[in-house]
Amino acid sequence: MSLATRLFRALGYEPRRPRRRQYEGATMSRLTSSWVTGGTSADAEVHGSLSRLRNRARQLVRDSDYARQAKRAVMNNVIGTGIKLQAQVLMQRGGRLDEDLNNRIEKAWKYWGYKSYCDVAGRLCFADIERMIVGAMCESGEVFVRVIRRPFGGSQIPFALQIFESDQLDETYTGKASADGNEWRMGVEVDKFGRAVRYAFLQKHPGDAPFSGTAAKRHLMLSADEVLHLYIQERPGQTRGVTWFASAIKRLHHLAGYEEAEVIRARASSSLMGFITTTEGELGTAEEVYDGDRVDSFAPGVFKYLQPGESVTVPQLDAPDGQFEPFTRGMLRAVAAGLGCSYTQVSSDFSQSNYSSSRLELLETRDNWRAIQRFLIENFHQPVFNMWLEMAVMGGALDLPAYEANPDRFRMVKWCPRAYGYVDPQKEVAAYKDAVRCGFKTLSDVVAEQGGDLDDLLKQRQAELAMLDEMNIVLDTDPSEVNGGGGAQAGLGIGAAPAFSDTERPGEEQEEQPQQQPQSEPEVTEDGEG
Repeated sequence: MSLATRLFRALGYEPRRPRRRQYEGATMSRLTSSWVTGGTSADAEVHGSLSRLRNRARQLVRDSDYARQAKRAVMNNVIGTGIKLQAQVLMQRGGRLDEDLNNRIEKAWKYWGYKSYCDVAGRLCFADIERMIVGAMCESGEVFVRVIRRPFGGSQIPFALQIFESDQLDETYTGKASADGNEWRMGVEVDKFGRAVRYAFLQKHPGDAPFSGTAAKRHLMLSADEVLHLYIQERPGQTRGVTWFASAIKRLHHLAGYEEAEVIRARASSSLMGFITTTEGELGTAEEVYDGDRVDSFAPGVFKYLQPGESVTVPQLDAPDGQFEPFTRGMLRAVAAGLGCSYTQVSSDFSQSNYSSSRLELLETRDNWRAIQRFLIENFHQPVFNMWLEMAVMGGALDLPAYEANPDRFRMVKWCPRAYGYVDPQKEVAAYKDAVRCGFKTLSDVVAEQGGDLDDLLKQRQAELAMLDEMNIVLDTDPSEVNGGGGAQAGLGIGAAPAFSDTERPGEEQEEQPQQQPQSEPEVTEDGEG
């Protein structure tokens, strides 16, 4: 013990020990004593909450207007009317697109996408399957797509899809699976690297007991190459997906209760009732008077008799005050933030929006939509297309020379997600034009951002211009015929006179040239001499 320490203690002072440095958020105090946290793994957290979170989210989507609108906004913004396929197979020589081959692949894919062929139940076309998948991921957190290699509905291609809800994967299948280190995690058998090996599905949906009976308890073991397990993995090692409503469930539930209480208060405050007190021993004998009735509810426009000596005390009920709307907006903004949507997409309230705020909202949320689109393309669309292409060749629906020698050559495709509309078309089109002129963007970039393909656009444009030329029609939307000011283009057009000569420019005055006098012909005499 040092001399200074002994001196301080002799004087009655206890020297303070140096405090260990730590994060403020990790300190324990009276303000954080109730903040209980755990260091559980992703699967440990999911295991105890999976079914309850999923069921509560579904109940909200069924009964809450805002939850239902949020799910609809996700499906509309991610899928819309569908993610389109564009085959990009190149010729073996020259490096140009093989248009004939690409057209045949696209035609066969579109034909297979009819509901009779792509869905085992024959109820959903491929665009409907896309929307169903995204909706299930949003609501339940995950969805399973089973691949069945056999034809349905008379299809020439032995390939179809079957969708399983997350409930059908038996989450009670948990524990050691084999001696080689595999283990079951909530219905998924994974190897020592965490790669899925098998899935333990129930034969029927467990909530379908009135129709399926004991079949719901039997299992269907499917290998991983037969199943596409689609969910957003938020933590390393996470085996099952969690509903996207997880952080908003309590808030939406409380908001629904708050709205119901405000509605009841408004109804009660607007219910005008009257009470009649008698001084006699018995109530009157009028038919509308009932002996022994208790006044236990409010109904507008009703007059009730009271027993002698009874009285009614009615509390003063005010109508909802002005805090209802801002409180609701604040709650919905938090819900939208948790779902990755904008406030207007969840609430359908545009009263607080202007051009700047709307544009910022859309730009922010579109990044989220594009991330989900990329996930779907990599984990659903491309794998399904690769398997479909193989089965289409095997089934004889597509004749692809040298496919077996180099299948990757024929798998080159481009997926075109839905396009997003303009907030202010005039400003944004002008911005696109300037970006192309400056070289910041290409025409392909601009067309792709609008959900199109430049090759298809130019071909269609060429066909339209040829038709207009053939019919001798000039539109002011044709830049080859009409300039930006609405005048005819110089030297172009169908027999149209040029608006100005090659040497003239609009707004320029030409100098007046002196007129030359024609030379008089020499006078000829009778002998022929001039």
